Amino acid sequence: MTESRPDTPGDAPPASASVWSDVATWPNLITLLRLCCLPLFLWLLFGRDDRQAAAWLLGALGATDWVDGWVARRFDQVSEFGKMFDPTADRLLFVVALVAIMIDGSAPWWFCLAVLVREVLFGGVVAVLTLFFGMERFDVTYLGKWATFILMFTFPGFVMGESDIAIDEFFTVAAWIIGPIGLALSYYTALAYVPTIRRSLTNR
Repeated sequence: MTESRPDTPGDAPPASASVWSDVATWPNLITLLRLCCLPLFLWLLFGRDDRQAAAWLLGALGATDWVDGWVARRFDQVSEFGKMFDPTADRLLFVVALVAIMIDGSAPWWFCLAVLVREVLFGGVVAVLTLFFGMERFDVTYLGKWATFILMFTFPGFVMGESDIAIDEFFTVAAWIIGPIGLALSYYTALAYVPTIRRSLTNR
């Protein structure tokens, strides 16, 4: 991250340029490729009725969630567009996959619904406050990242547990062990963001 310096007349580019000037970067390409895997996941789950392959793909997408951020920092390609595109793509991928899993019936509907409500409500509130009330964007906390990481492996576990893999019970048990932890953390972090949101709105 570069050090900030005082603004001088003519230095600050237009807001639209600051967002769109660095779209073509490797991190954004990786995020786009991960997002393009969503139709493949839906096809494996519904088109081919192959829960095992769908679960492996979803698990791989969860495991590579950190790659685009690492590449951005490692090669100094952090961009304003990427800061918005990456979490938006991740939330879209997560929510659509979650709805698909609910329809498929490979995970408990109430558990899926509890996660979905948190994601939609919290994500919606943050989006509205940012777009219409000028709230500054804030970084995800360490616990928030852990909550997402755990849940991204919980649902592939549920799906794998309903597949024809030989150790299906192992995946089901593992999902039930880590799932409630991820769910509790996700709601806890949502509440923990409230003071940050208040400060952002106050200081705007």
